[in-house]
Amino acid sequence: MEEALDAARAINADGMAVSLDHLGEEVHDVGSAEDATDEYLESLDVIASEGLDANVSIKLTQLGLAIDEHTAAEALDRLAVRAAELQTTVTVDMEDSRYTEATVRLFRAAQEEHGNLGLALQSYMHRTSADLDQLLSLGGHIRLCKGAYVEDSDVAITTKAEVDAAYAEQLRTLMHAEGVKPAVATHDQTLIDLTRELAESRVQPFEFQMLYGVRSELQKKLVSLGYPLRVYLPYGSQWYPYLTRRLAERPANAWFFAKSLFGG
Repeated sequence: MEEALDAARAINADGMAVSLDHLGEEVHDVGSAEDATDEYLESLDVIASEGLDANVSIKLTQLGLAIDEHTAAEALDRLAVRAAELQTTVTVDMEDSRYTEATVRLFRAAQEEHGNLGLALQSYMHRTSADLDQLLSLGGHIRLCKGAYVEDSDVAITTKAEVDAAYAEQLRTLMHAEGVKPAVATHDQTLIDLTRELAESRVQPFEFQMLYGVRSELQKKLVSLGYPLRVYLPYGSQWYPYLTRRLAERPANAWFFAKSLFGG
């Protein structure tokens, strides 16, 4: 966490917000789920004590969803309460299709009670447009991303062109909605340009979201142009599954990572 905090301070100094993500998912014992919850509670406390412009992003299977819904719901409730006390938010990450329905259900219940949550939606899922329409009235924030898991064609779009088209359609819906904060999670220049175009007629807040270490110069450029941007900052030992999904989602990310590693 100390290394993550050092990075978060530097990101804030560059005018960008942060979302801390303690890596890990699909735990199958209650003790590990409780440990993950405690780690996030500590993260929230540190965010407040350090005065960071940051929130946390969580995966429900890391908090016990792979065990039972009740365990994850209780953990999410604790995090939402603490985040509200500290005047920040919690984003619920979306995982693979086995957990989509439960994730949406638990998010809806927690958001209706607490009002300070966000949810990630993956545009390549066939169900996402319907989910988006149903969730907009709950407020909070919606992080729209393309999708990070290998899925069968019966539940997800499998071609890049169709995913891009779905994202653009859902982005228009999200950016035209009132009472909800769009979190536009993309490194795709075409979709960034579309977001900027849609932002010209948007009065209410929105933000770009990008991965730590990916297209860092673009991140700084967008901030210099006056756009709010949040950097998704993963940390912890469970980095390998996360990295391989990022590369599978978009192989060009390997080039972005390499450029950042060697100072490009």
